[in-house]
Amino acid sequence: MEHQPSPSARQDAPSAKWWQLAFGVLCMAMIANLQYGWTLFVDPIDAKFHWGRAAIQLAFTIFVATETWLVPIETWFVDRYGPRVVVCFGGVMIALSWVLNAHADSLFLLYAAAVIGGIGAGSVYGTCVGNALKWFPDRRGLAAGATAAGFGAGAAVTVVPIAKMIASSGYEQAFLVFGLGQGIIVILLSLLLRKPSVAVPIKRKNLRLPQTKVDRTPRQAVRTPVFWVMYAMFVMVASGGLMAAAQIAPIAHDFKVADVPISLFGLQMAALTFAISLDRIFDGFGRPFFGWVSDNIGRENTMFIAFTIAATACIVMLAYGRNPYVFILATATYFGVFGEIYSLFPATCGDTFGSKFAASNAGLLYTAKGTAAFLVPFASLISAAYGWSAVFGLIIGLNIVAAALAVFVLKPLRRRYLAAEAERYEAMQAEAVRLA
Repeated sequence: MEHQPSPSARQDAPSAKWWQLAFGVLCMAMIANLQYGWTLFVDPIDAKFHWGRAAIQLAFTIFVATETWLVPIETWFVDRYGPRVVVCFGGVMIALSWVLNAHADSLFLLYAAAVIGGIGAGSVYGTCVGNALKWFPDRRGLAAGATAAGFGAGAAVTVVPIAKMIASSGYEQAFLVFGLGQGIIVILLSLLLRKPSVAVPIKRKNLRLPQTKVDRTPRQAVRTPVFWVMYAMFVMVASGGLMAAAQIAPIAHDFKVADVPISLFGLQMAALTFAISLDRIFDGFGRPFFGWVSDNIGRENTMFIAFTIAATACIVMLAYGRNPYVFILATATYFGVFGEIYSLFPATCGDTFGSKFAASNAGLLYTAKGTAAFLVPFASLISAAYGWSAVFGLIIGLNIVAAALAVFVLKPLRRRYLAAEAERYEAMQAEAVRLA
């Protein structure tokens, strides 16, 4: 008898995956300011309370650590119960976080708000990326990149309004207005999210990348050397990007370019505001672009190209960054290639360990961002003791090492792992046929 598809299987129209991708991108855009808008608040908070940049930046580290390290728990719920409830919960938490930031009159309250915001952002981030990997098993690089682009570029359209509101009404009002607005939008979008009714098949005739036929649980994934090589590379590259994201405003002020009026691309604004806006656009564009590139030339090859460009951009910044135009273009270039880690590593993880537990496995790998976040406060300390040249030197070195690991360690290691998995799968299939 011919197998008839179930009603639930028939409800996934061809356009459904694109709608789900769009909803995920919008959710990610709504949480972007939690990370990329933070730099605008650092100096105003310090001017009011005089806690010091390092103490205030610890809140950023706590946020990132909480956002990432709890993702495996949050994605565990996603793999079993779907994305809707988890994202709705995340929307409530991110709104609460910024409301607390608006009223924080102590470091303790600032850090508590960072924990709550991290939980909310992780719930949204891990869910949306994991859901994209399930809907697009044959285009994981593009899907993860497009979803992560929402997080990378989401702050671009709100940087100028936030900066203006901070200047006119105070940073407290900016926290309150944007926090509540973004939280409400995430809650509404969560009602539209869902996982595929049935597992989406891989179109192997169009597939240009090696992928496993065996789904591995998170417990099995963390027992492989491939996972830990990816984890180490993720930490190396993410630490530099997080340092730059958190410190871009202090760097601009120390380089004496923050308030320099700039005319570029027909627009005119202060160099710092211009830089942050352009950084978000390049970051957002780079994530799906490099994801698409990796779908065609391979994950590791794309990593090598991106990490090398990042190191070069930092060298240019270090040498010529006191020119406001160089500052803007060098930071834009850096963030244009930095954000691809949030598309390439989840895609590589899905290729290596399968679709069934894609959200949980990618969530475990994403905790590397939390590990990297602990280097962010040290950037302030290192810059105070040795200058920004030491910070940029560290970022350059980490990117060069990661680029080398991509092609000389990860690529051959993952090839051997997938070959062994394929042999094991074929042996299991042969045994099943024999017993039948």
